[in-house]
Amino acid sequence: MNPIEKSFHRNNTISTLFCVLAAILISAGYQVEAGNQKAGVLEIRKQIEYLLYLPDNYEAEEKWPLIVFLHGAGERGDDIEKVKVHGPPKLVESGKKFPFIILSPQCPTGRRWSTDTLLDLLDDISSRYKVDAERVYLTGLSMGGYGTWDLASRDAYRFAAIAPICGGGNPSRARRMAHLPIWVFHGGKDGVVPISQSESMVDAIKAAGGTKIDFTIYPDARHDSWTEAYNNPKLYDWFLQHKKQERRRRGTR
Repeated sequence: MNPIEKSFHRNNTISTLFCVLAAILISAGYQVEAGNQKAGVLEIRKQIEYLLYLPDNYEAEEKWPLIVFLHGAGERGDDIEKVKVHGPPKLVESGKKFPFIILSPQCPTGRRWSTDTLLDLLDDISSRYKVDAERVYLTGLSMGGYGTWDLASRDAYRFAAIAPICGGGNPSRARRMAHLPIWVFHGGKDGVVPISQSESMVDAIKAAGGTKIDFTIYPDARHDSWTEAYNNPKLYDWFLQHKKQERRRRGTR
């Protein structure tokens, strides 16, 4: 091997090692300490940034329940701090402690929630943190409420319970979610996402045989029905009451 070939080989090897190291660092995200909420990024399919919260005594337990929180359209972008303005990330920033791991991804500007990307992220977090696969919960507000319905209809047996807030979904997919415990929230005076969007999903779930669905309407609330919903400790107690159901085999009851 002549000097030029050796130099090319060495530079190519260094470049390859650098790319591998960069990929590892990106997929690993930032180190999260118990009791804190830190930012991370996953480079797969499409890059997605997220916040991750670990409970205070994270190391004391073998597995922890996980809440996936999907924000609304106003928090899209590349500034992860925007995700902290509503919902569980906001409560964590104000000092509230939760007995959950909380995963709060950020949707890029001009896009909607991608179910493929979210499932990739959930797989990644579940493989690197002590997530109890039997207690994975899903919730979101407005655009994230739509995302909650959509993601649950895509992989309903991945979740133990869902709580869509002021969103809507596709009633034709209701049968896929009929087994799920679902708690729906909406403002009675919502002028952004009409309450009929939630009503149609609740009706469709019930028509498909769903019996574990609750619907809370805040009569005087407009689009912001999420503040009262996420401030209600009963929501988190309700999540913890549920574990994932196994998929029934075709032809069985």
